[in-house]
Amino acid sequence: MRTDAPGSPRGGPAGLYVHVPFCASKCPYCGFFSVAGTPPVEATRFVDALTREAALHRDRFGAFDTLYVGGGTPSVLPDDALARIAALGAGAAEATVEANPGDLDPGRLVRLRAAGFDRLSLGVQSLDDSDLRVLGRRHSAADAVRAFRDARAAGFANAGIDLIRGVPGQSSAAFIDVLDRAVALAPAHVSVYDLTVEEGTPFASRGVAPPCEDDAADLFLATSGRLVAAGYEHYEVSNFARGPTLRSRHNSRYWNRMPYLGVGPAAHSFDGARRWWNPRSVERWLAAVEAGRDPAEGGETLTPEQARLESLALGLRTLDGIDAALVGDPAALRRLHAGGLLEIVEGRVRPTVRGMLAADRLARDLA
Repeated sequence: MRTDAPGSPRGGPAGLYVHVPFCASKCPYCGFFSVAGTPPVEATRFVDALTREAALHRDRFGAFDTLYVGGGTPSVLPDDALARIAALGAGAAEATVEANPGDLDPGRLVRLRAAGFDRLSLGVQSLDDSDLRVLGRRHSAADAVRAFRDARAAGFANAGIDLIRGVPGQSSAAFIDVLDRAVALAPAHVSVYDLTVEEGTPFASRGVAPPCEDDAADLFLATSGRLVAAGYEHYEVSNFARGPTLRSRHNSRYWNRMPYLGVGPAAHSFDGARRWWNPRSVERWLAAVEAGRDPAEGGETLTPEQARLESLALGLRTLDGIDAALVGDPAALRRLHAGGLLEIVEGRVRPTVRGMLAADRLARDLA
């Protein structure tokens, strides 16, 4: 059994994640760290601090191969602030920015493309207005379609759409209709996330419950079948791309335990051996960075065995799977392969679509 799991310190460029924790309003299902309403800090000061934090780690990480600006809602920042953030990843092979469709117009999309962003992740969530109202979104289905088409016209060949499956009151047929309308736009990438009800969110306080396990499983398989038939590669549990070159290179770092630096409040980082995280507070993060200190408030270094188990859990969520040498229970591997949940190809263990549905269980059984 191999214990030197992928993720030991390695050379080569890292990824850069920038967390923009500001939103015009807070969606009732969202458990990510964000601050709704008027940002508590001016955009110029916020980006100055991001730049200083990135500089603190320049010797450790060097150049960045990917940039991902997420949130929150990065598109609430003004164009000049986003251009300065894009410059932090200058030369990156992939530069992604998340955006709310309601924040975009043709001119703004042209400016974002000119700033250096070449990949756009649109928080569409649904193409049904009743779903969008339930989710507390600020845009309409028409806004989303218009924003996507404007993005294509502005030069974003790599534009993707995020959808939420299991919206309260949404039938399976209604979600498939939303999915079909999304596919008709021919996005380069589609992410489909099951609704989760996080503790402390308005949905949790209202007693909102996600779909039952059997219904969720049926809809997961139907989603995969529909998108694969439309020419998408189901390369990770929640993610589909029109071929390997259009996968999210940045997010693939997380699943492959490759190095990345996270800057901004609540951002996480990983250098190949150690993981650390920033405070879920704009004020505490800002105070530390402006004083010239690393703002991290916690961290951990995994043992080789912990790293192996993490590689199992993450890798079995992906189409590429894991190196067979990571498997701790060969008998379980044979059983799961016979059950149609795994494939074994050239020394790699890969989940089938049914295996992706049971990825957590596979990782436990193979450990």
